[in-house]
Amino acid sequence: MIRTAMAAVALLATPLLVPVAAHAEVIEQSDTHFVVRTTLDIAAQPKDVWLALIAPGDWWGDAHTWSGDAANMTLTPQAGGCFCETIPAEDEGDDTFGLEGSVQHMVVVQAVPRKVLRMRGALGPLQSEPVDGVLTITLQPIADPDDKGKVVGTQVVWEYVVGGAMRFEIGTISKAVDAVIAEQALGLAKAVGGVIEEAESEAEKSSKFDEAFGPDEDEKTPVTGIGKGR
Repeated sequence: MIRTAMAAVALLATPLLVPVAAHAEVIEQSDTHFVVRTTLDIAAQPKDVWLALIAPGDWWGDAHTWSGDAANMTLTPQAGGCFCETIPAEDEGDDTFGLEGSVQHMVVVQAVPRKVLRMRGALGPLQSEPVDGVLTITLQPIADPDDKGKVVGTQVVWEYVVGGAMRFEIGTISKAVDAVIAEQALGLAKAVGGVIEEAESEAEKSSKFDEAFGPDEDEKTPVTGIGKGR
């Protein structure tokens, strides 16, 4: 089903009542495309998450830059704006004019503050291939159902759709891209407030109790009423 633009904005403005755990996966793939998605809940208001999101130099991983330093990355959050990186001149001395490099990672196609950032481009090694990619990052407030809907965090979903001819094995490159996107999503979360931990289920609590107080695995006779042998 295709939603209208107004319906999509209305959906993004509706607070979630139940946080979900951080999750990353390859959700779709074929011989010519793949889709990866990372979802996580951040302990910060949508405004703060948005302001951090548009300053990638503060949280993007240095290992996933061309210059080796995320501080060289900038993002202009408006249509046509560039998610770019400057590569400093390597030559020493004052005369370095014309020796700096640059990279265009992606181009912004939609920026709705506190709600959506959508960019188009091939990230990392995908730049060498005749492929295109669309990265959509959505922000949705998380409300506390026990406190009259007070916003206690932001659910952020990263979805990257890549399609076209490429020399990579789809199954391999999709997993690698999934891992890199998940790493950046976590970097953003750590920079602004951290990930909201999912509440432990009763089964998980019981398991942890048994691990602490139950019998050892090699014990044949469990303690009555306690542990894994009940």
